[in-house]
Amino acid sequence: MRKMLMAVGLALFAVGVVCADPVTLVKYDASKKEVTVKDKDGKEATYKLTEKTKYLTTDKDGNKKEGDAESAAKILGNEKAAGKAKFEITTANGAVTEIQFKRGGKKTN
Repeated sequence: MRKMLMAVGLALFAVGVVCADPVTLVKYDASKKEVTVKDKDGKEATYKLTEKTKYLTTDKDGNKKEGDAESAAKILGNEKAAGKAKFEITTANGAVTEIQFKRGGKKTN
């Protein structure tokens, strides 16, 4: 019984660590490779982008595609994006481990 409870507890902990949080871009500092975001409660936080950060895009159909740091920097560095761009991030120890952008647009049939 203890083993089962421990397994369930660890599984719940792992799910909590991996969940991405929806955020809104506040600002991006390309020289420091830092992104400041606001969560759904309005709390701001600044995170570091590292060489280990994964960049993903998801289309309207839910298909994920791996991107690169250069494309992400264009999105984050766009002056019009501040306060409007919404995406999901996963963080650990003050660094972004994954950024997931959702792409709009029309579905193609």
